[in-house]
Amino acid sequence: MTKTESLHQPRYDWSAEEAEALISRPFHDLLAAAHEVHRTRNDPHVIEAAMLLSIKTGACPEDCAYCPQSAKWNTGLKAERLMPTSDILAAAERAQKAGATRFCMGAAWREPNDQQVADVGDAVREVGALGMETCATLGMLTAEQANTLAEAGLDYYNHNLDTSPEYYGEIITTRVYQDRLDTLAHVRHSGVKLCTGGIVGMGESREDRAGLLAQLAQLDPHPESVPINLLVQVPGTPLFGTEKLDPLELVRTIAAARLMMPQSVVRLSAGRNEMTDELQALCLHAGASSIFLGDRLLTTANPGATRDDALLTRLDTSLAML
Repeated sequence: MTKTESLHQPRYDWSAEEAEALISRPFHDLLAAAHEVHRTRNDPHVIEAAMLLSIKTGACPEDCAYCPQSAKWNTGLKAERLMPTSDILAAAERAQKAGATRFCMGAAWREPNDQQVADVGDAVREVGALGMETCATLGMLTAEQANTLAEAGLDYYNHNLDTSPEYYGEIITTRVYQDRLDTLAHVRHSGVKLCTGGIVGMGESREDRAGLLAQLAQLDPHPESVPINLLVQVPGTPLFGTEKLDPLELVRTIAAARLMMPQSVVRLSAGRNEMTDELQALCLHAGASSIFLGDRLLTTANPGATRDDALLTRLDTSLAML
């Protein structure tokens, strides 16, 4: 096997130390290697577009330090009940017209009950009938609930690891790391694809970013989708005022993710509204091949169509079609 071929073969035994060494490579060498792998797996002139909708907002009992939807933080967010399926479907139709091929539904629950999962399953069936890929993020799931969503035709389930096991307790205390891994195992066993990544810029170290990537790359098979989020600082949350991450650390993290999980789709997710076009271009060059469209994610701002269209035009890039 040649050196180039070895870069493209997935491994599942990455250590945190190896991941940190990868992130720490000379910047141009790291990007060159990541882009080489990226080009062999993806058309660099095409990116996947998804749209995210908060189908049940706020009043979450978790204490995630980054999240404005936690009932523990005073962020001024109004709590809302689960949206009717008809409203979710209407939003999905708008997303499809805007160019999105995947529709992601997020609900602020710690662990939904069986009826709530069944209700979301109804929405999944309706959205899937449009010909769109479906994704949901509802919190922790039991094995039976994961099977319910699989039977409804769910394509992807999003459940992020957020950060390294060592730093996790600084961010969340209302569940443990193994809870997240257990949900991922239930989802994988059900046959639904995994969308799992993390957040950078939460005050963590490079070692922690490496630890997150090692955890993700030890999953066998690797997650089909790996979102890398840049912290969006929301007033009222404990992480508001955190020192901002060096933007090139985000690029390094994405490049390392591309090298460690060569067959996964790396998603440039939250935080794009605060990124320059040049930073986004570097992230896409480093291996990201998916973004969220629209002017909002769950509850925070996103660039919107005008800015995204202009950026994609400047980069000679188009949106993927199903």
